[in-house]
Amino acid sequence: MERLYAVRGAVTVDSDTREQVVDRTQTLLKEICSRNRITPEAIVSIVFTATDDIHSEFPAAAARMMGMNGVPLLCARELDVTSALAMPRCIRVLMHYYGDARPEPVYLGETSRLLGAPEPA
Repeated sequence: MERLYAVRGAVTVDSDTREQVVDRTQTLLKEICSRNRITPEAIVSIVFTATDDIHSEFPAAAARMMGMNGVPLLCARELDVTSALAMPRCIRVLMHYYGDARPEPVYLGETSRLLGAPEPA
């Protein structure tokens, strides 16, 4: 039975360049969709956050370049928290979609350490 799900993911860029933001964001979105068998038609909306050291491009622009023109997209700043889980040049994604199975979060590269992070209270 299909229902509404949300899946999380994250990726970092080596440097704040438009090319890296677009490439890494698109890689993350493709991997989220592939691992979770999400079709473009099933996507309801996507929220992107980026750390304060990313200024070169909106992560949502990378989704638009992939053809996600009918999907509501929102970019926001990640909280500037100094903790062991904070990492520089990080882009996070929260994708809402209709599916029939629990989603698998996708954390690429060094962001994989966030996978086991406890949810905020």
